Amino acid sequence: MRDNVILWWVLTAFFALIGVVYTGWNILAHPSLPLVNQIEWVGTVALFFSAFMGAMIAFYLDRTHNAQGGELPEDILTSDIDDGDPELGEFSPWSWWPIVLAGSAAVFVVGLAVGHFLLPIGLAIFVVAIVGWVYEYYRGNFAR
Repeated sequence: MRDNVILWWVLTAFFALIGVVYTGWNILAHPSLPLVNQIEWVGTVALFFSAFMGAMIAFYLDRTHNAQGGELPEDILTSDIDDGDPELGEFSPWSWWPIVLAGSAAVFVVGLAVGHFLLPIGLAIFVVAIVGWVYEYYRGNFAR
């Protein structure tokens, strides 16, 4: 993780340096124009915005690395798979309801694009899929 933080700070410095060079080059290339017209604004803004975005990512990664209190097992090359194996939650590998839910979203989006008559059909399938997914542990072999 620390290497990623350093990489993003290097990219930030690179984009800031290239932004300064690009802006200076445009000023030197057009000395007869007023200063506002000498600067090529699209490239200048894009390069400094890239530097700003790189700084935001580097800052976020640095804060995340400091908050986790050290290296995670995923970041250590000599760690085993079992070193970072927390409980992630309860998942239903046999459940078909997520596929029905995705199908309802697909029908709804196709209804937005093609014909509005599909919107209520997609919404009805969505309601059935949500109810089925929420209550799948209340019936059948896996009832509690």
